Amino acid sequence: MRLKPALVEAICTEIRLQKAYLPTSVLETVYLGGGTPSILTENELAQLFETINNQFVIAPNAEITLEANPDDLSREKLAMLRRYVNRLSIGIQTFDEATLRWMNRAHSATEAENCVGLAREVGFENLSVDLIYGIPNRHESCWKQDMEKMLALNIPHLSAYALTIEPDTAFGRWQQKGKLPPADEALAADQFEELTQALIQTGYEHYEISNFARADQEGVVQYARHNTAYWQRKPYLGVGPSAHSYNGFSRQYNIANNARYIAVIQQGQIPAEREELTIADQVNDYLLTGLRTQWGCSLTELNKLLGMDFTCQQADELSAMYASGWLIREGDWLRLTQAGKLFADRVAATLFVE
Repeated sequence: MRLKPALVEAICTEIRLQKAYLPTSVLETVYLGGGTPSILTENELAQLFETINNQFVIAPNAEITLEANPDDLSREKLAMLRRYVNRLSIGIQTFDEATLRWMNRAHSATEAENCVGLAREVGFENLSVDLIYGIPNRHESCWKQDMEKMLALNIPHLSAYALTIEPDTAFGRWQQKGKLPPADEALAADQFEELTQALIQTGYEHYEISNFARADQEGVVQYARHNTAYWQRKPYLGVGPSAHSYNGFSRQYNIANNARYIAVIQQGQIPAEREELTIADQVNDYLLTGLRTQWGCSLTELNKLLGMDFTCQQADELSAMYASGWLIREGDWLRLTQAGKLFADRVAATLFVE
């Protein structure tokens, strides 16, 4: 919190420094996330959007998303946010009080349920929530309760992620000391399949491995347009600590440390390392992201990137994936089967080119 004003100023400076990275000045989506942007004040949000509007043109129908924690979302805060953004992504994770405490989350189960209703009352219709599955040491009824409460909220978009435990975290250290069991992959797979079936039966499209969307009152399916752009290899600019950028030919990775990030920006420098992408990198990126979606990967696009026939180049690998039952070809498209969605990264890696 102490560095927040300086950090906002540094992000505004980076927007000005990085403008030329994108091949267009028109923004179809804006996404405020990767941290806790819901703690921003109205003045800070106004400062950010003034800078964005001075450097770019935000399209009239742009999707403007903000990630939010339930404990930040009072009615007053939501009303203020609605003046700047038109989509909220709320990190609920679970509706179980004991699990929230175990995960060291600041919000309560009551706040998790109430914030969705409050958001709707102030005019937010395009809403997304996050749920986590595969959490160890809790009764199966907790997961069923999470699914039931989420379905009852009739949210247009849901992101569901398996619990991952990084080594240099409290959970990682607990695991090293034997205080926390290793991830139960079978449990996670069962819960993922249970959630998928429940959502499909109630009208959701499973349009990306971790994401589900349903149609709004006008019949428009509420895909996350910003994230979909990632998976379809569209250029994006990320600003702020730890942000990543991509323009089709290179990637940039910003410094993670807040204080170091601010110091580099104040020197008028871009705080990022750049990686130029080879032809193989571009093909493999497309396989890794495109296969995660319901649309899959276009063979025409793969051939164009590779400069030769992908099906001939990777004939043996494709045959093996077809035989596994994890991958199918439908016309010009390679798509994962329902079973293959559990092995998406393995399928993509098998098809990688060198």
